[in-house]
Amino acid sequence: MTARDDGARDGSTDAADPRFAALPGRPGKVIAVHLSYASRADQRGRRPSAPSYFLKPSSSVAASGGEIVRPLGTELLAFEGEIALVIGEPARRVSIVDAWAYVAFVTAANDFGLYDLRANDKGSNVRSKGGDGYTPIGPRLIDAGTVDPAALRVRAWVNGDPAQDDTTAGLLFPLAQMVADLSQHFTLERGDVILTGTPAGSSVVLPGDTVEIEVDAPTTAGAPSSGRLVTTVVQGNDAFDPALGSLPVADDLQRAEAWGSREAAGLSPESQVPTAPGSTDASLSPGLHAKLLQAPTAGLSAQLRKRGLNNVFIEGVHPLHPESKLVGVAKTLRFVPNREDLFRSHGGGYNAQKRTFDAVREGEVIVIEARGESGSGTMGDILAIRAHAAGAAGIVTDGGIRDHDAVAEVGIPVYASGSHPAVLGRKHVPWDADLTIACGGATVQPGDVIVGDADGVIVIPADIVEEVVDDALAQEEQDAWIAERAAEGHPLDGLFPMNDEWRARFEGRDTPGTDPR
Repeated sequence: MTARDDGARDGSTDAADPRFAALPGRPGKVIAVHLSYASRADQRGRRPSAPSYFLKPSSSVAASGGEIVRPLGTELLAFEGEIALVIGEPARRVSIVDAWAYVAFVTAANDFGLYDLRANDKGSNVRSKGGDGYTPIGPRLIDAGTVDPAALRVRAWVNGDPAQDDTTAGLLFPLAQMVADLSQHFTLERGDVILTGTPAGSSVVLPGDTVEIEVDAPTTAGAPSSGRLVTTVVQGNDAFDPALGSLPVADDLQRAEAWGSREAAGLSPESQVPTAPGSTDASLSPGLHAKLLQAPTAGLSAQLRKRGLNNVFIEGVHPLHPESKLVGVAKTLRFVPNREDLFRSHGGGYNAQKRTFDAVREGEVIVIEARGESGSGTMGDILAIRAHAAGAAGIVTDGGIRDHDAVAEVGIPVYASGSHPAVLGRKHVPWDADLTIACGGATVQPGDVIVGDADGVIVIPADIVEEVVDDALAQEEQDAWIAERAAEGHPLDGLFPMNDEWRARFEGRDTPGTDPR
């Protein structure tokens, strides 16, 4: 029987290794696609312009009916239902028109990932997705020649409840494009497996949960199906050795991505990045932004003080560009004091600092809690360039900066407590992000409005920023009128602050020639 004889069949069992029971044999390569479904890309808030990939070891392959171990000290094991393609003939530099002919079979796969290990992998997913049993495949193969690659469906269930349901019509890149693209980089060999990405609905599973994945072709005669690929999650007892490598770490960003959303992760709405009144996404409305650019921090501070808010000034930070105004929405990052074991687990690789600078959005201000410790840098020129390229409004740190001149040359507004040549790890461990922090003695929450000028930086709660800036600008207009009268030689008594007579003249906007007293 050839690969194209029937609609679906059991895989050729490799008697020597039951892990590959659903496949023709042990695959030489398992290649996985990052974001590929529109539903998943929209959930993540980013749409790639071209497919990107990573490799999984063939030792991660498992058969249906097996168990996957969640390692001790981890919490974020997530499933991903996917369509797996099995290559039938060697493919090298094939066209997108011919690519599907090189696919022998289609089946179900579960691209499990451990988000606790994702940060230090820097996108390689070696540890987070390469574990034993992290790529269940099967249980039956669908002949690729009998189905329309644009009309395949993938579904997932967790403990019998539907979790994912999408079709290849929702792909950003057709399956044939993935095959053709990969073939221009290296030879796809017989038995290689391509995992084609997961739609929205992927989430965290816990010990005791059972995950089922099925791929079928519902519009094809006979509706060939892979059958349900079944995997049960169990708790492991073996801990990772910190002396050998980085340890698992979970922060709110990883939790939100693993569960699918902040709400699903059970995170408080207060830890989300709220938008200011009239804003879109992380940016302030053009009108509000323009008013904040006009209003000096001194005037804004006075209005906040009238409302009982006295502790809103970030103390001890100075601008690299005193002539530039800083206006934006806070995105927070917290450093804790350096402890060598914690720096080994949290300081290297794709740590909280790098993730924050990668995730910053246009109009946001990265505000860093460094406890006023300026004995090492909390950022340097590369991070400043990254933030500037992303459209960040500025950076505020109550710690030091490295590469002072190079950072200043980038041009992004930066406020810091000083400069220092030492690297981050001398004094700090980058710990977590997008939470309430303390910076320069002021409490800063994600979504607070940050305004800075030559006088310093203040924090304005987003729910009152509109009224605060309006009142500050009105006061600025009044102060300018008073300054003009003082320049004319009028005494300050009764003018500053204004008595009733002077206020009446101000409201009438007449320019008096004599003192009204």
